Amino acid sequence: MAALICGSMAYDTIMVFHDKFKNHILPDKVHILNVSFLVPSLRREYGGCAGNIAYNLQLLQEEPQIMATVGHDFEPYAQWLSQHGISTRYIQVLDDHYTGQAYITTDSDDNQITAFHPGAMNFSHYNQVASASEISIGIVSPDGKQGMQEHAEQFAEQGIPFIFDPGQGMPMFDGPELLRFLELANYATFNDYEAELVQQRTGLNLIQLAEKVEALIITLGSQGSKIYTNGQCLEIPAAPVSSVQDPTGCGDAYRAGLLFGLINAYDWETTGRIASLLGAIKIEHSGTQNHRFTLAEFQQRYLDSFGTSF
Repeated sequence: MAALICGSMAYDTIMVFHDKFKNHILPDKVHILNVSFLVPSLRREYGGCAGNIAYNLQLLQEEPQIMATVGHDFEPYAQWLSQHGISTRYIQVLDDHYTGQAYITTDSDDNQITAFHPGAMNFSHYNQVASASEISIGIVSPDGKQGMQEHAEQFAEQGIPFIFDPGQGMPMFDGPELLRFLELANYATFNDYEAELVQQRTGLNLIQLAEKVEALIITLGSQGSKIYTNGQCLEIPAAPVSSVQDPTGCGDAYRAGLLFGLINAYDWETTGRIASLLGAIKIEHSGTQNHRFTLAEFQQRYLDSFGTSF
């Protein structure tokens, strides 16, 4: 049985400006801003939440099924997925649109200026959860607003347990809309900022939010994560890292770990540690889909990191 991953697919174009933005942007002139940055370093990465989650889940020898809408420029990404054994069966190509595009310029202080073109992602509601077969679990990750809402409803109608992961899509939803997601979902995951935002918009605290799902997972970056389940709060430590190269995509890696734990019916403490370790491995590499490991290597590192095995 496979995991159905509903979410965005995107190309990330990452440029490095070898200076500081603040040296070129005058605060008293922002109303007439017209600047140009020379970016000698440029790379193009495969990204998007669904693609990143699927990539990490496949490394753990599971069978991710991506459900997404992409554009006429998707072929290179499709070939990349095929090379790594990831199915494109439920990815719909829309010939009149581009695949989602993120253009990110980073300066020497690690500040970023990003422009994102959603492209075909806005039509994610064209896909239907019911069209996927042999699915045991799902996730609704950042995507087009209508698509996220409809896919959550469809997972519930099909009786398929799923994770609600709003991520960067959080600003699109008001309090009642967020509560509807929590009524439908079996699990929900937010980072610490998103957790604050959902509390403000719903008027509920974390304990009250956790009562609406089987487990509420809050990630805290280098401070680890917390899992609220069965009336208790489990403290999950961050896995040790050898070096911090690039945090982009760490949240997606973590969510792949959650799916892996749920698929294999591990307890929440084990599942949280698996997710934590996936995020740690990702942060040691630039880009979101450039890390590699075998399942045996992952299991050994889990033992080294936490002193136990799974």
